[in-house]
Amino acid sequence: MDNPAPSRLPEPPAGGIVLAVVGLGLIGGSMAIDLKRRGYARQVIGVDRDRLHAATALRIGLVDDLAELDEAMARADVILLAVPVNVTISLLPTVLDRIGEHQVVTDVASTKQTLVETVRHHPHRRRFVTSHPMAGTEFSGPWAALSGLFDSKAAIICDRDDSAPDAVGSIERLYAALNMRMVHMEAERHDMHVAYVSHISHVISFALAITVLDKEKDEKAIFDLASGGFSSTARLAKSSADMWTPIFQQNSENVVNVLDAYIRKLEEFRRHIAEKAEKPLHDLISDANRIRRVLNG
Repeated sequence: MDNPAPSRLPEPPAGGIVLAVVGLGLIGGSMAIDLKRRGYARQVIGVDRDRLHAATALRIGLVDDLAELDEAMARADVILLAVPVNVTISLLPTVLDRIGEHQVVTDVASTKQTLVETVRHHPHRRRFVTSHPMAGTEFSGPWAALSGLFDSKAAIICDRDDSAPDAVGSIERLYAALNMRMVHMEAERHDMHVAYVSHISHVISFALAITVLDKEKDEKAIFDLASGGFSSTARLAKSSADMWTPIFQQNSENVVNVLDAYIRKLEEFRRHIAEKAEKPLHDLISDANRIRRVLNG
């Protein structure tokens, strides 16, 4: 069940916390910028296996220091895992094995069910708070990091009751510092919902890009003719394969269910377009226009 966020959060440690960010790409880098600037963290330690990413993050000021994972964990109050979901699933048990009783671990992965099942019986499970900030762009790497990326967006915390209250409070403060509105839900519901509002959009964009590229071998013609509508629809096709392949794998059942429903609707559009059926087409488009009320609040 979805629950409202508490109206008051526990007081943070004086002077802010030491934050270890594992994964210095768009999400980890963008969070690091504002968590330091807005006082949640007094120091940000970066961890990244890609030496270029790590060096760039330090050079452009996303982090205050770089360290190997073990050293960063030993120094940190909060450990933020901002790596692809398959890496998070592999890494999380090891991280929980090594933390102290007052440290907190969170993640930003786009799927949750497999992740929470992986550590359900871990002795340090209650020090882990699984979360998902619903924001991003089609770009990747530390160069893509943006201040203000998360402002006014939703931050989902899953299975809150499985985490210690003080750990949840620390991660709620983290998202409050990012000016996000908090939503609480179960991991299973999260994965179903994001299949509809995020994952299907990426599948559609990838498929559209491939379809157009296959049809238009002269790529220059695409860019000459492309308008805002095509650009906005195909924008997500620039998203990282390294990130999205494991997301689709981990949320396969939900994404397939959404795709099946979408394909049925596409077939309905195809039939009416082939028949040049004015009223059915008009009705379908008018029905789709109802999304304005959702998107415009």
